[in-house]
Amino acid sequence: MKKVGYFEGTDSTLLATLAVEGIDTLPLGNGEDGYGKYIGHITKGDNISLVVGYLHKVVPLAEMGTKPSDILYSCTIHKIPVVLLAPKQLHEKAKRVLGDIAEKVKLVDPKDALEEIMNILK
Repeated sequence: MKKVGYFEGTDSTLLATLAVEGIDTLPLGNGEDGYGKYIGHITKGDNISLVVGYLHKVVPLAEMGTKPSDILYSCTIHKIPVVLLAPKQLHEKAKRVLGDIAEKVKLVDPKDALEEIMNILK
């Protein structure tokens, strides 16, 4: 069974569609929002096939002194694909904001999220 971890604010229609397709969903938090399981604590045992959420959920506040790659570190070490949602016209700017993690995540326009997620999960 596939399982998608998702950040707060992920479209409920997307999550409902995944559920009816037999894909489990697990809420994840970024460490500041108090939502779901803290992403930094996910392990291989959580059996997460993919993580999805809006770009802003992995962009820390300036005063935090961390980077998006710090927030997504557990995904990197466990080789969990990450889909970050942002309007297509912002993808180039988003890559600069993501810095060293930009090449390890998939930026997707929200309207294309379901198709991209299903392609990755195949």
